[in-house]
Amino acid sequence: MNIKLLVEGGAMKPGPALSQKLGPAGIPINKVIEKVNQETISFKGMQVPVEIEVDTKTKSFEVKVFSPPVSGLLKKETGITKGSGLQKKSKVGNLSIEQIISVAKAKRSNLLCKDLKSAVKTVVGSCVSLGIIVESMNPVEVEKLIDEGKYDKEIKAEKTETSEEKKNELKEFFSKLKEEQDKKLKIETEQKEALAATAAPVKTIPAKTTEKSAPVKSPAKK
Repeated sequence: MNIKLLVEGGAMKPGPALSQKLGPAGIPINKVIEKVNQETISFKGMQVPVEIEVDTKTKSFEVKVFSPPVSGLLKKETGITKGSGLQKKSKVGNLSIEQIISVAKAKRSNLLCKDLKSAVKTVVGSCVSLGIIVESMNPVEVEKLIDEGKYDKEIKAEKTETSEEKKNELKEFFSKLKEEQDKKLKIETEQKEALAATAAPVKTIPAKTTEKSAPVKSPAKK
């Protein structure tokens, strides 16, 4: 019996769907949950695809953990729980090319890319929708640089470690960027609120109702 689940890394909890499948098979649910949490602890805070292969005859089970989606891995690298809702106006993180290579290596088999360089470019493309910049640049610019061979050295070496100096540079750049974008968003919000406050209220004029007067009866002839 094969059970496919999407669980929170390191924090799987009992549920009716799992109980209905494992209960009749005589498989201890608590042991399964404990095993899944052990195998997915490195993906804490992320949604992780998991398969539980159960042998109903021997009452044994095997847990297979699959890599989370690219977006989930990028969020983990950035240290965020969700992407930006305003990708053009608000950025949520600044990743190094080494971090991008790390994600590309983890997802390469699922991306159907011909080589690691193509996988790296695909991962950079995913940063656009999340509002994440790469190497302090717009991801679209980084994609062009990848095509031009700018990061061939790092990709060929499969470099996944970012130096402390570079981390600090990226962090400093993003701090200044965030400060600027927060100011702009604040000004925009204040302008909208001011506009709403000064807008004249729309007066509703009640519709006129006309009452039909009762017909005047002429006096009866004597």
